Amino acid sequence: MKVLQRYFTAEIVRSVIFTLIAFLALFTFFDLLGELKSVGRGGYKLQHAFGFVMLGLPNYAYELMPIAALIGTIYTLSQFAARSEFTIMRASSMSTKMAAWMLIKIGLIFVIATVLIGELVAPKSTEFAEKVKLQAQGSSISQEFRSGLWSKDVIRQNGMEGDIIGSRFINIREIRPDGQLEGVKMYEFDSEFHMTAMILANHADYQGSHVWRLSDVVKTDFVAGTGATTENISTALATIKTPQVDMVSEVTPEILAVLFADPDRMSLYNLHSYINHLKENNQHTERYEIAFWKKLIYPFSVLVMMALALPFAYLHFRAGGVSLKIFTGIMIGVSFQLVNSLFSHVGLLNTWPPLITAALPSLIFLLAAMGALWRVERH
Repeated sequence: MKVLQRYFTAEIVRSVIFTLIAFLALFTFFDLLGELKSVGRGGYKLQHAFGFVMLGLPNYAYELMPIAALIGTIYTLSQFAARSEFTIMRASSMSTKMAAWMLIKIGLIFVIATVLIGELVAPKSTEFAEKVKLQAQGSSISQEFRSGLWSKDVIRQNGMEGDIIGSRFINIREIRPDGQLEGVKMYEFDSEFHMTAMILANHADYQGSHVWRLSDVVKTDFVAGTGATTENISTALATIKTPQVDMVSEVTPEILAVLFADPDRMSLYNLHSYINHLKENNQHTERYEIAFWKKLIYPFSVLVMMALALPFAYLHFRAGGVSLKIFTGIMIGVSFQLVNSLFSHVGLLNTWPPLITAALPSLIFLLAAMGALWRVERH
């Protein structure tokens, strides 16, 4: 069995890597064509477009890994069947259970690779690609929003600890690619939603440990217990100007980056942090919870795809050429991606539990694989 395991592993890994490289080359070509229309805008040149496309490849590798595993495994097993190798293996007492177990061991390699790419490489490369593009074009992140970017924060009694004593609404005109905030407005409210202060700052720089340094600050305090009428407006307001002031906030650059990022392209850590932030501010979290569970379950869909490939080894070569089997594999992989995306939207609209919404597509295809295996063994 060790010899067979090594043989299966070498052949399948080689086929999967070749398939993945072919897909990445195809997507690189089309993405580069799509970026050509942006070349010449500001300082955005051809080398920037090529770098932007290359930095997007890890995310494609993450998304395409299950399809590559499916097609690569189908190709390898079809070759085994065409050369009668699989028939000889079965005659030598290799059962379907043993073959499935060997595929699971190989699949775990791709599961680990998918997790590493999806958690460590793809989110960072995607973020860096956006920064490179924005810097080259000389634009900022939030220029697409007419009123700037809005975010909500909570005010605690002792910085990041203690009871919540109020809330803060933050408006940011622009976020520079280096993370600096420009044109910051903050509106602070107490627990009864009475406005207590309005803060204006030209710039804000993140200092770490949930501390923002505001520059050129104008703070207007609304004095408690004073009615703001035309007669006593001067006593109801207290305005203070200061060159710099530090502000403790639960809003971090990572949370602000989430507002522009596709939840499906975020890491589990960032999704978890943002979900907690939304819960503390009594905001909806369903979309991000579905993305969190999808991110957790998606790597294991590689095993499901490889299970779907196993029945192809039992089909005789004359029942359909290798090209037909590969085409069938492509259709299965595309169907899985479509169903996976469809269930995310349907689950969000129908308020299904996030775990069920994320797991259901994989469970459906796993049942299909088990049914196909039962059918080919029976016949």
